[in-house]
Amino acid sequence: MRSNYTTLLLTLLFVIAEFNIVIAQPKRPNILFIAVDDLRPFDLPSYGNPVIKSPAINLLASQGFVFNNQYVAVPTCGASRCSMITGMYPKTREHLSNEASVLTISKKPKTEVPETFIDNLRRNGYYTVGIGKISHSADGYVYPYSSSKSNVLEWPNSWDEMLFDAGKWGTGWNAFFGYSDYSNRNAQKNMVKPYEIGEVHDEGYPDGLTANLAIKKLNELDRKKEPFFLAVGFFKPHLPFNAPKKYWDLYDESNIQLTPAPSIPKNINYASLNESSEFNGYKLGEEKATFENPLSDSYARKIRHAYYASVSYTDTQIGKLLTALSESGLDKNTIVVLWSDHGWHLGDNSIWGKHTLFEWALKNVFILKVPGMKGGKGINQITSAVDIYPSLMELCNVKMPHKTDGKSFVPLLRNNKKNKSENVAYGYYNNGITMRTDRYRLTKYFRKKEPLVELYDHINDPYENENIASKNPKLVNTLMRLLDNANIDLYKK
Repeated sequence: MRSNYTTLLLTLLFVIAEFNIVIAQPKRPNILFIAVDDLRPFDLPSYGNPVIKSPAINLLASQGFVFNNQYVAVPTCGASRCSMITGMYPKTREHLSNEASVLTISKKPKTEVPETFIDNLRRNGYYTVGIGKISHSADGYVYPYSSSKSNVLEWPNSWDEMLFDAGKWGTGWNAFFGYSDYSNRNAQKNMVKPYEIGEVHDEGYPDGLTANLAIKKLNELDRKKEPFFLAVGFFKPHLPFNAPKKYWDLYDESNIQLTPAPSIPKNINYASLNESSEFNGYKLGEEKATFENPLSDSYARKIRHAYYASVSYTDTQIGKLLTALSESGLDKNTIVVLWSDHGWHLGDNSIWGKHTLFEWALKNVFILKVPGMKGGKGINQITSAVDIYPSLMELCNVKMPHKTDGKSFVPLLRNNKKNKSENVAYGYYNNGITMRTDRYRLTKYFRKKEPLVELYDHINDPYENENIASKNPKLVNTLMRLLDNANIDLYKK
């Protein structure tokens, strides 16, 4: 009997070889990667707070996995994106800058090691397209805010196509800081407000053009035979908080709640904070935010209103894109990623901005939908944005080309079992390193201004209102051993 099976197998192999019969391989999934600038999770219904009107994000969350505790490595746009896309925590001070990719990727020669996970996908047969702000640059090209667009890509080996529709704003950076009359913050020398109620349709701001361009490209990719990676970067809710009026009208400003953490945390040094310089740089803002004179409640509600309207505007653009994906049938074999590059203080700790090592700035939005995996689940384990690289490669059956700082979270999608030994995420900024565990945030600063160590208990103090490090020296020493796994030599370099 065994001889008969052997004969049959050899005959089958001969037929396959003789007639060049191709045995179908499992089709690799496409990836739709949606990046949103400055989107914080704290006010989203998908993260448990039904404040912002975001039906598209809500629907995606109901179909996918919501990562309730993911953290970026650096709370600033360029550095966060560089860390996520390479799967690496910062190694030098260059990696802490918005110019991180320019300094460490775009000006370097091509090597055998892929510059980003997009480059690695491209080397493995994926057709890669970027639209909008995926790297730090608003359109993927390296040039100063007020200059003409260059032909130097920020990630030169990652893209088959890098696209953007700047409309009447002319350049990516002008569009990024654009107003509905096609002026921009750059040309106005910051003599603008930090928000605008636009009497325009969705295409009256750049993100509406980005959604349209992405849908057009999605339809083109549908006709290609190879798998694709399509990254779409939306600007809002990054400052200025500009959105069409219909999105402002979704909210009653008088009912908008203010932050549960309005004060500076107890037992810290002001050096740990952010003086809201980006927000205050909009010179026609009605009020300036300072620690001595916080925004009035009425103006704080106005700015929160502007932020919420901007999120709802972007949510609609995301919805258009996801609808197009579904109507094309591509959703059946496309991984969808929604990722924000960091959070934002909306008056929390008396700050309007990012650039801190607090929960408000480091916690980001991450929602993942995977074909064939039942979604609608929350992932509660602590994860880092550096985990995205190895995870997507595993989901796409693409070999990792080298070791990264990230670890695949795919096992969490399959069984949602925590791995306590890896239940931490690190963050770097402001001469400090922070570590988030499932209960605590421990931060160590490398500076002269004391206190140098901060500890927050997220069970008893979820808003990080009090540094309890001095009251818990034994706990600090225990946690400090875990912090030593971070790159503690970064500030010595």
